[in-house]
Amino acid sequence: MTAAKEFTPLNIAVLTISDTRDESTDTSGDLLVQGVKDAEHSFVEKVIVKDDIYLIRRELSRWIADPTIHAVLTTGGTGFSGRDSTPEAVTPLFDQEVVGFGELFRSVSYQQIGSSTIQSRCVAGMANKTVIFCLPGSNNACATGWNEIIKDQLDSRHRPCNFVGQLT
Repeated sequence: MTAAKEFTPLNIAVLTISDTRDESTDTSGDLLVQGVKDAEHSFVEKVIVKDDIYLIRRELSRWIADPTIHAVLTTGGTGFSGRDSTPEAVTPLFDQEVVGFGELFRSVSYQQIGSSTIQSRCVAGMANKTVIFCLPGSNNACATGWNEIIKDQLDSRHRPCNFVGQLT
């Protein structure tokens, strides 16, 4: 019988991408922070940036370059409005894209919101041993992404596989 693997806490940062949110109104960012803490990971920092490709890249690049940051969760900017630019900002930073994340998110989300899920351009990828998950800005979407997908993939005990071995 194989011994159960021990939990490995990760260092996780949260980036809220929005032209309208601030610390008092950033409920989706707060939801992700609370999820990180409830899962007993180490919450490192939360930053709010305007939906601007270069501001997004600046913050993500800082965390990607930091060897102590294992994961980044972003919320916002994944839709089709004129200013939504998260996928365009983030994808060039990836060493490898986690293609299955967007596919799985939309599949799970379909059960909740039906065909409207096609308007989600959520993406994920690896960059310098940091995994980045980009979620839509709604609380429901963040809860779905965290609870149904990301939380397990950042848990070293999750079988048959998870991302922890790639990050630590």
